[in-house]
Amino acid sequence: MIDLSGIQQIQARIAEIEGEFNLKQQNLPGLDFASKLQQEIDKNTAAAASKAQAAQRVDGTKPVASPAHAEKAGKAELANPDLTQMIHQAAQKYHVDPKLVSAVAEVESGGHQDAVSPAGAVGVMQLMPETAAGLGVDPYSAEGNVEGGAKYLSELMNTFGGDVKKAVAAYNAGPNAVKAYGGVPPYAETQDYVNRVLDIYR
Repeated sequence: MIDLSGIQQIQARIAEIEGEFNLKQQNLPGLDFASKLQQEIDKNTAAAASKAQAAQRVDGTKPVASPAHAEKAGKAELANPDLTQMIHQAAQKYHVDPKLVSAVAEVESGGHQDAVSPAGAVGVMQLMPETAAGLGVDPYSAEGNVEGGAKYLSELMNTFGGDVKKAVAAYNAGPNAVKAYGGVPPYAETQDYVNRVLDIYR
């Protein structure tokens, strides 16, 4: 006689896992991991979009869910007048074109201090905490974040002899990558980033 207790234990565990992921209750024929994952992504994206549309910020501007949304916003001015003023003050302090700082802010975060990238970059111009520390600013404060971003952009403009394209590429990929390639690195993300910033800046 064959001992089936091990198989029964495995089947019980599979049923338990199916219950955790709500697979058995749906009883969808041919449901595989990829389709389940896509369903969850679609559901979460729709929920996030719904929340973003329903929410109104205290300052009266509509929140931007992600930098991808900022790309669609095109050449729109940053909606927050306080942010625009911060950008102008920081740009003047560090001798960089406020239109360039504003374009970087639009592509980086849509102008929102609460934006956090998957890599951990924080705020309006998406400063990494280590970079912000090196610049002597608080990345969690909108004013400090904008000042740090403008200061860093100014340093990059000086490093690359006023070449806007190289400075913007370095803001995204780092100055060493730009130096190594003698220009915009052949990274699709960086090339797309540079094009988006320059489209808004021009």
